[in-house]
Amino acid sequence: MANCILVLGESGTGKSTSIRNLDPKETAVINIIGKALPFKGWKQGYSMCTKDNPEGNMAVTDKSDSITKMLRYFAKRENIHHIVVDDFQYLLANEYMRRAKEKTYDKFTDIAQNAWSVINEAQELRKETNGLNVYFMSHLERDEAGNEKMKTIGKLLDRAITMEGLFSYVLFTVKDESGYHFLTQNNGHNTAKMPMGMFKDTLIDNDLALVAEAIKNYDL
Repeated sequence: MANCILVLGESGTGKSTSIRNLDPKETAVINIIGKALPFKGWKQGYSMCTKDNPEGNMAVTDKSDSITKMLRYFAKRENIHHIVVDDFQYLLANEYMRRAKEKTYDKFTDIAQNAWSVINEAQELRKETNGLNVYFMSHLERDEAGNEKMKTIGKLLDRAITMEGLFSYVLFTVKDESGYHFLTQNNGHNTAKMPMGMFKDTLIDNDLALVAEAIKNYDL
């Protein structure tokens, strides 16, 4: 069964950059808004997956059904051990904007269900085997008390689903004078969580290769 990891942070704090040390030969990226990856040389390792290039390791789509299809497709390729869903919050935001003029509140239920279906599909990938990590990158939002959570599209959706509750692994990005990091444990104002003892340090490098290795070795 796939390991699903949620990475939350503000723009420019190292979410997408954390992909940099994953081996492109073992990694696929589902890019919801089609932005360039923020590290040098990424085009040498990543190419669009198309009918003419079925071995490509990148796809651009913001539709939930297309995302689930790409998750299944990449998971069937035995060389793929990492799938990154980048800017996941835009799956919610883009659908909301497309349906903004709808008067009914049913759209919030639909948007929540579509997001849930993508996460649920990821969790079910390679159900009989291990060796697959799926990373969901998303922006966060902060309330007046300083509490942080995944950015959604408002309270109506939050009442339907708590995104962080669907994940066993939740990391928050931290940028300070010493560089870029992941926060591994709840600090009283967020939903960060990793299994007990997986990391001895509260702050680690913002490196998904490091996270993948820790998950791999945790039960050894």
